[in-house]
Amino acid sequence: MAAENLALLVETSLEHAKAHDVVTLDVRGKTTLTDFIVIATGTSSRHVQAVADRVVEEVKRAHGEVLGVEGREDGEWVLLDFGDAVVHVMQRETRRFYDLEQLWCTEKVFAG
Repeated sequence: MAAENLALLVETSLEHAKAHDVVTLDVRGKTTLTDFIVIATGTSSRHVQAVADRVVEEVKRAHGEVLGVEGREDGEWVLLDFGDAVVHVMQRETRRFYDLEQLWCTEKVFAG
């Protein structure tokens, strides 16, 4: 699956799961680790977990590869690694504290 298609699939999955403030960052040329970083907010630990689970299911259904899932147990910040796209689903305060958008200093390419 092309990196752009994967990023769009992830973004759509996040929206279907009712994630808030979905932002996709194009980091090609800034890192060799991934092409896109997708960041979304969940309203509670249970919501963060459910959102992450939904994204993993949708990527698997589209025959995408899940390289890793971290932080699901706590539900404060779940990281999903799909290779060409890395997804961060966070609770609001965690997202504000780490401010990944500013850390990457890049322009938003998709905003849901």
